Amino acid sequence: MKLHQEPLTQTGLTPAAQTRADLRRLLRLFMPYWRWMLAGAALSLATLLANVGLMAVSGWFIAAMALAGVTGSAINYFTPAALIRGFAIVRTAGRYIERLVTHEATFRLLAQLRVWFYLGLEPLAPAALQSYRGADLLGRIQADIESLNHIYLRVLVPVVVAISGTLLIVAALALFSLPVALLTLLFLLLAGLALPAWMFRRGCGPGQRIVALRAALRETVIDDLQGLAELRVYGAQVRHAQHSDSLSAQLIAEQTQMSRLSGFAQASLLACATLAMWSTLLVAVPEVGPGGLPTPDLAMLALLVMASFEAVLPLPSALQMLGETLAAARRIFALVDTPPVLQAPLEPQTLSGRHDLQLSGVSLRYRDTGAWALQDLDLTLPAGGRLAVVGASGAGKSSLVNLLLRFRDYQAGSVQLGGVELRDCDPQALRSQIAVVSQDSYLFNATIRDNLLVARPDADDAALEAACRDAQIHDFIVSLPDAYDTELGEAGVRFSGGQARRLAIARALLLNAPILILDEPGEGLDTLTERALLGAIMRLTEGRSVLLITHRLSALADLVDEVVVLDQGRCVQRGTVDALLGVDGPYRALQDAFDTVPAAGC
Repeated sequence: MKLHQEPLTQTGLTPAAQTRADLRRLLRLFMPYWRWMLAGAALSLATLLANVGLMAVSGWFIAAMALAGVTGSAINYFTPAALIRGFAIVRTAGRYIERLVTHEATFRLLAQLRVWFYLGLEPLAPAALQSYRGADLLGRIQADIESLNHIYLRVLVPVVVAISGTLLIVAALALFSLPVALLTLLFLLLAGLALPAWMFRRGCGPGQRIVALRAALRETVIDDLQGLAELRVYGAQVRHAQHSDSLSAQLIAEQTQMSRLSGFAQASLLACATLAMWSTLLVAVPEVGPGGLPTPDLAMLALLVMASFEAVLPLPSALQMLGETLAAARRIFALVDTPPVLQAPLEPQTLSGRHDLQLSGVSLRYRDTGAWALQDLDLTLPAGGRLAVVGASGAGKSSLVNLLLRFRDYQAGSVQLGGVELRDCDPQALRSQIAVVSQDSYLFNATIRDNLLVARPDADDAALEAACRDAQIHDFIVSLPDAYDTELGEAGVRFSGGQARRLAIARALLLNAPILILDEPGEGLDTLTERALLGAIMRLTEGRSVLLITHRLSALADLVDEVVVLDQGRCVQRGTVDALLGVDGPYRALQDAFDTVPAAGC
């Protein structure tokens, strides 16, 4: 006999085993808030039982009062009336408190997940994240994390309540009629176990496709909006819009399929509840009579059985959405489980307090079989020194910055800060010693003040103003209606390139680190503004080390102690500006090439 074998996932596990592994991992992440989770489930169970009890006692009370009116017999209506009021109060108050507790638990779980995700993401930046598109990362950080709240609110709580509630309700029914209890258990298992299992199998595929299509649509729309100007220039906006429409149509089709499954589940639940009630009546009616089942109990059992299906009502939808939720979880786990390009040392050495940088025979490449980005590079930046590294695009200047910040590892040679090898340093301690103004310094969608405080959260207004004056942007900021409280917009869209660069420089000056790296600081500035800005920076950073990375040579005279010229990752020339200009060589060739290019506007 040929046994059926489930297909393996990319992790080597069957889909069922992968689902269990993902759920266990999520539960471990949720453990710090198990008390909140348990309290929410307990309140939900109490609300369920109060609602079922209210229906059952109400049915008994109405039937008993009707019989008492017909027969003229006496009846104690105080006790059932008190029970009805008690159940109603518990149901109303319990529902309100249960919503408060379960949503508080959900918000705490989401906060826990976001912190955990960020801590897992931070060691991957930037090298291990370069293969991911920004819109994809944004989707995982926002939408996928948000999807995980379904695990607690729509899966864990309903499952716990359904199991506990079913056992208690069936036990209560057995006190009155064992056949009715067994019959109800059968229909509850059908509606709360068989139907959800079928829904999970049918909804898993569409749920996973919905997550993938949402991510693809989000990436496409964001990329198209960010590159709309280029798409218009090349006449490609219609084709890209059609691609977005196609993804949207596919997403709607999958969501329609999920809606049909949800409608089928609700109809099936209603059918199970109705069949269970009629079956109860068929079984219980013959037992009514003297010495048998009291007549009011028949109404109580019928309504109790119908109300009991509230315990399993959320399960089909919960299991239907579980595939979508687990697909989002796997996208998050796949990113967090990505091995970092660099591993921090287990026992990092303490920095010596000196700030001289020494590179000896350093070679670096990004792939094992790729070309060398840096090769046999020797470079010295003494404490308080000014060193410029110049070269054409692709010469290795940005690779040097990535190396010094420990975003990339070097395969050969030695890099030391104050006599301590960079590989042996704590990366965070190292980066606290280096302030960087990079080519793509990011400005957050927040106020100018908030963007500056990223560098030094405890800085006061005087320090912010001084840094902006030094970066020659204070006058522009105070001319704005909201001054330092002006919102910058997404990625600093309300600032020009030159203004954004000067704000980034102000942020770096505010950090007051002993080493300052300026990566193309004059980008977006004209020659006169660039030279004035660099001159101000050099004066303000007296006593600190400055490493200036640039391919524009007009502003270097009298500002740096030495210039290193890179070409294809190698040092091809070094010396003072005057010495390099006095001889034919790579530096003078770069200078001549720069002089033939018109100066950029501010």
